[in-house]
Amino acid sequence: MIKFIISKIKKIYPDPESEKAIMGSVVYCIHHKEGCQWSDELRKLKAHLNTCKHDAVLCAAHCGAMIPRVLMQDHLRYTCPRRRANCEHCHTEFSGSALEEHQGNCGHEPIYCENKCGAKVQRRHTQQHLQQHCSKRLVPCRHCGQKYTQDTVCAHGEGCARAPVPCPQRCAAPVPRDLLDAHLRDHCTAAALPCSFRDAGCRFKGSRQAVERHTEESCAQHLCLVSAVAARQARQLDALRAAVARLSLNCTGALVWRIADWTAKMAEAKCKDGVELVSPAFYTSQYGYKLQASLFLNGNGAGESTHMSVYIKILPGEYDALLRWPFAHTVSFTLFDQSSSPDRACNIVESFVPDPTWKNFQRPSKEPDALGFGFPRFVSHEMLKKRNFVKDDIMFLRVKVDPSKIVAV
Repeated sequence: MIKFIISKIKKIYPDPESEKAIMGSVVYCIHHKEGCQWSDELRKLKAHLNTCKHDAVLCAAHCGAMIPRVLMQDHLRYTCPRRRANCEHCHTEFSGSALEEHQGNCGHEPIYCENKCGAKVQRRHTQQHLQQHCSKRLVPCRHCGQKYTQDTVCAHGEGCARAPVPCPQRCAAPVPRDLLDAHLRDHCTAAALPCSFRDAGCRFKGSRQAVERHTEESCAQHLCLVSAVAARQARQLDALRAAVARLSLNCTGALVWRIADWTAKMAEAKCKDGVELVSPAFYTSQYGYKLQASLFLNGNGAGESTHMSVYIKILPGEYDALLRWPFAHTVSFTLFDQSSSPDRACNIVESFVPDPTWKNFQRPSKEPDALGFGFPRFVSHEMLKKRNFVKDDIMFLRVKVDPSKIVAV
């Protein structure tokens, strides 16, 4: 470098006196920007560069690199490919390039467990750690066989459904937790079991053998208990039936009576004398009169064999003692024409106002009037054929009590 500078000066200043003057001028080291503080005559620069710590020289290990003297030690220790160094983990000596390849693969280097248990183990022992020591390795529960991490399997075991627990009745064998109820119910020899007839009232309790012996020896007692239960349930059933019947009662004062299988019933009425159809009972109000309609398809009295006859009966009711007698409310019968066009329908309607002198409308005795009151010639058989009073073998007859005339009690 210094020879190059001098040759440039000689070309610029060929005069020897000028060259002498220049060589005596003061200059800074060429590595001044790198931090070298040297300055002196130009002629002394060459000698300075032979010792300047910032000047680059060939690597002392002959790797071919030009390294500043000040960085030579670091280069020889850390970066020179021909350096010799020991691995800090296994202490084996390597050349520089071999050490770089060795780093990251050294079996003695401590690394964190890949299961993130927090432990650091030498690379060569990682598989053994994962299989035998890692707190995050999966291990099976010895009761149910399901796999859990090592640090949670103990907590799982405390509540595992298949873990054996002692029988509360202190019988001999431990029982899996999930089978404890079945064991106590069906298998435990020490459990105090109730008699199988406890629902019938038997209060006996004892071991399984004692209960079996008690059952064999107490047949008569159990039969009495069961009979008492059956009688009590029969009374309850009757009460429920009566309650359901009361809830299903018609208390509107109007009944729409649906007479199905009309053809068969008419044929029976023509073959037998006095065939009477009776409707469900209904009330004029919740606490009113109890009524029932009756129907003779082939007629009765003056309408026999030619007309259909309808009647209304007054039945004995629960509230008759509070009602006014005789019965005095208008009753109407309506036979519905089931024509497909409602505008063309022609219903048959008949009504009457009870005569208070007739015995039919007095307070009924326990045995109601056999016939009641109504219309023997309500509608002729010929009229039944002309209109759509019977459709799909069904007839509809409405019996209605005028609510405006119901007497308050």
